[in-house]
Amino acid sequence: MNLFRGFYGFARDIYENRFVLGQLVKRDFKNRYLGSFLGFLWTIIQPIVMIVVLWAVFILAFNSGPVIGPNGQEIPFIAWFAIGVITWNFFAEACVTSTNVFQEYSYLVKKINFKIAILPIVKLLSSFVTHLVFLAIIIGILLFKGVPITLQWVQVIYYVGAMMMLLLGLSWITSCLQVFIKDITQLVGIVLQFGFWLTPIAWNFSIVPQKWQFWFKLNPMFYIIDGYRKSFLFEQWAWEDQQLMGLYFWLVTFIILIIGVVLFRKLRPSFADVL
Repeated sequence: MNLFRGFYGFARDIYENRFVLGQLVKRDFKNRYLGSFLGFLWTIIQPIVMIVVLWAVFILAFNSGPVIGPNGQEIPFIAWFAIGVITWNFFAEACVTSTNVFQEYSYLVKKINFKIAILPIVKLLSSFVTHLVFLAIIIGILLFKGVPITLQWVQVIYYVGAMMMLLLGLSWITSCLQVFIKDITQLVGIVLQFGFWLTPIAWNFSIVPQKWQFWFKLNPMFYIIDGYRKSFLFEQWAWEDQQLMGLYFWLVTFIILIIGVVLFRKLRPSFADVL
């Protein structure tokens, strides 16, 4: 019951501080590129260069052909690969930036009346703006490659919301710990590097032996990236063959959210002393 009240209070804080939240997101987005000649373009350049380089490696070196969908349709490798990269890029960027949020906004943390639990959302929304730009680019690639527009494309809204909930719980955990353990930032970066290659982003999950597939599916981002691809490329609804994966994902996400709430409540009173 206390947890329910905590989530309700958090939702109320977001609504009551929506104007402040919006202003913080705008400022955070602008500050990322302050003093940079290319500004916002750097956010787009880095993932696009990575997509092009890895695509060239897989196409030229490994001779990767089209990806075969569940219904036997051929999917252009660049479209399949790019969707995985931009989804992971959003997740990784939000994880890294939200980890340092209390340190970055220490002047707000020390204000008694400010609801600092909403600060991780600033980083999530700021990263989401960039993600929207990449979604527009992906849609352009899909149309250029002749991928038909289907009703399932709308389903990506669900997967975005699911990923945001996962990120919210993770950001509470990592940002709270980072206040007291500075090495958390580096640890998050290392985990994300391993996570990129352990998630079927640049490689097809079908190559994994049957006995190992279960362990790879324990990664919550497997569900999200697979869902993005099913929405944009495979013309599948989430409930068609992902019921158990969906239940597992939301169970893990809910547990992470609970851990985040409990951790925040226990450590919040000591933030000002450490920062």
